[in-house]
Amino acid sequence: MELGLTFDKLLLIGLVAVIIIGPERLPKAAESFAKFVRRAGEYLRDTKSRMRDELGPEIDEVDWRKLDPRQYDPRRIIRDALFEEPEFEAKPVSTRTAVATDPVAADPAAAVRPRMTRTYFSRQTPPPFDVEAT
Repeated sequence: MELGLTFDKLLLIGLVAVIIIGPERLPKAAESFAKFVRRAGEYLRDTKSRMRDELGPEIDEVDWRKLDPRQYDPRRIIRDALFEEPEFEAKPVSTRTAVATDPVAADPAAAVRPRMTRTYFSRQTPPPFDVEAT
């Protein structure tokens, strides 16, 4: 993981640390920082070995870069989901079987839905209001 620290930036950080901490306390601060870095490294190594012990040798075979969520483009995910061909498990039903088993398919007039009309509300006819829902 790169933090974007170049040699120039590290030099500037060191210079600011010398000015703020002071030359008398700088060796003690550098020693405590080195201990912190050493402990953090040990913690990471212990965590890695503990994961390897618990998850087994398969953990080494996982390509973690493939699972990084930052590499996914939301537009590509949506496009793939929209253009993905659906998989059907059942075979299509023939029209004779559908007519025999489905009463709506037997009567074509029953399959036609009535036309939707728009309801206009006014002070005399307010919209429905559910007291328990609000």
